Amino acid sequence: MTTSEAERSAMRRALSLAATPGVPLGPNPRVGCVLLAPDGTTIAEGFHRGAGTPHAEAAALAEAGAAARGATAVVSLEPCNHTGRTGPCSEALIAAGVVRVVFAQPDANPVAVGGAARLREAGVEVVGGEMIDEAQALNRVWSFSVAHRRPFVTWKFATTLDGRSAAADGTSRWVSSRAARIDTHRLRGLCDTMLVGTHTVEVDDPELTVRDEHDQPVAVQPLRAVMGLRDLPPGRRVFNDRAETVHLRTRDPEDALARLHALDRQHVFLEGGPSLAGAFLAAGLVDEVVTYVAPMLLGAGASAVADLGITTITDAVHLDVSDVTVLHGHDGEDTNVRLTMRPQLRRN
Repeated sequence: MTTSEAERSAMRRALSLAATPGVPLGPNPRVGCVLLAPDGTTIAEGFHRGAGTPHAEAAALAEAGAAARGATAVVSLEPCNHTGRTGPCSEALIAAGVVRVVFAQPDANPVAVGGAARLREAGVEVVGGEMIDEAQALNRVWSFSVAHRRPFVTWKFATTLDGRSAAADGTSRWVSSRAARIDTHRLRGLCDTMLVGTHTVEVDDPELTVRDEHDQPVAVQPLRAVMGLRDLPPGRRVFNDRAETVHLRTRDPEDALARLHALDRQHVFLEGGPSLAGAFLAAGLVDEVVTYVAPMLLGAGASAVADLGITTITDAVHLDVSDVTVLHGHDGEDTNVRLTMRPQLRRN
């Protein structure tokens, strides 16, 4: 079944609506909806603004009112078929008299799936898969989390050209440039959880908040998670009131992710030290790697990752590079190179 140019244009608009800035990241997917009249003109638009708010279809139907009868709904995600904080979008579309639904990405959530089948059962014409790649890219973390029942893990670290994260005396502040640190905060803001180990909290005392280019905290902060068995001093900055913090009393990466998944967390930004990174890598639980490489050599000092038990080149962890960006230094600072990569093999 084919789609019209008006429907394809509406899907592009639906995806744009879904990506509206300011929408909370998770636990729900980002969705946009456009209602078209029989002549292809737009009747109404809507997008999901976060958990507990009307879904994109419901928002568009509310704007359209009676004009929705006989319309085509173009949606970036298959309409849901379950009752949660809001009712099923499939039933809302049927009740409004929508005669055709075009959607991009099938709903991967086993709780919500079945909307397309319910619509067809009610006599609504349904077309799926229009601009599916763009829709999946928009909700890549949500889709991964639903499919794997754990959060997507991005491991970020800064390193010198020879793989050192700190000098022999422990100093590490200037391994990354200010431009790289600002970029790191941007990436932190795309995640819903910051994860470090107890050793990092004890030694570095990080605050683990997201700050803007003026070093001011942003309004919405990710969850701060500390992984490890040891008790921690309450005076550590990670326990201040600038963001919520949980202590995951486990050394098992899989267990830690399961606990975060139970808290509706979908994207973990792993910023711990080399031991924590090594544990996640060894468990096959790193899904993306972001590294900032500084053009300097130390020759000694802490390694970016702990011993992985690899003794021969054939067992090396290989990564596919998806992006290389040069971050130019300012005021005499070194230029850093940001590499974004995905491990080629995932064991879990």
